[in-house]
Amino acid sequence: MAVASNITSVNTGAFDRIAAMYRGIGERFAQYKVYRETFSELANLSDRELSDLGLYRADIKRLAIEAAYKN
Repeated sequence: MAVASNITSVNTGAFDRIAAMYRGIGERFAQYKVYRETFSELANLSDRELSDLGLYRADIKRLAIEAAYKN
């Protein structure tokens, strides 16, 4: 029986961890901005306009979340 093991250890310094934390915070703010803009634009549409798009007012939050967190 053959066993292969490839274990690598990454020793990141405090600066790298802090930089990663700020990148994560920046990404979350960017996602939230997309969420707010999408939600606001869809919420400002009339029921008739939403209907023309094939949407219901109840779909707005879900669509805004999908727009913000798609990768």
